[in-house]
Amino acid sequence: MIDPKEFLAAGQLLHGHKCPAMPLGLRAGAAALNALGVERAKDKELLAILDLGEGHFAHCFADGVQMITGCTFGKGNIRASGHGKFALTLVDKAGSRAVRVAARTERLQETKKTEFFREYRMKGIPASQVPEEVVSPLVEKVMNAPEEKLLKVGQVFRYEVEPKAGVFDSLVCDRCGEMVVEPYARVVGDKRVCIPCADELRLEK
Repeated sequence: MIDPKEFLAAGQLLHGHKCPAMPLGLRAGAAALNALGVERAKDKELLAILDLGEGHFAHCFADGVQMITGCTFGKGNIRASGHGKFALTLVDKAGSRAVRVAARTERLQETKKTEFFREYRMKGIPASQVPEEVVSPLVEKVMNAPEEKLLKVGQVFRYEVEPKAGVFDSLVCDRCGEMVVEPYARVVGDKRVCIPCADELRLEK
């Protein structure tokens, strides 16, 4: 069983400030890992699909999920659906299984009524500038709440992920001299260039 409390300090170090949303991501990720009976990803054996959207309040949830599941931007095994919800679908690729974990609506509504949210975050004050005595009790509440009061953990279901080979071929852009992964190179006239240079060359015509 994965214990999210073991990842709290590292999660806050990664995230850069204390807030209740990153710990919520830790709890959601741990619940998903435990439901599937799998370990934190070392490579790309897991895929995390977050229902977060662009400009989504409390996007900090994503950092908690990355920290505990090992699904990261660098590994390319995390993505957002853009649905604007506080939920995670974690996929075990080898087992072709997945589980969806969503934050309970009543807990999210409760957080929106707190001093942290109304008097600081809603007024544009960065989370790092919220007083310790305001934010720490919220973090403790998230980390210690019974899972069933905090999250809805769905049934494990079948989920197939089509395997994709990594791309190792690259070339040097003929215009800017920077390395570009081959599928992202463009041919403009007699030059093989990166996308920004291709756009600039077209504008120059």
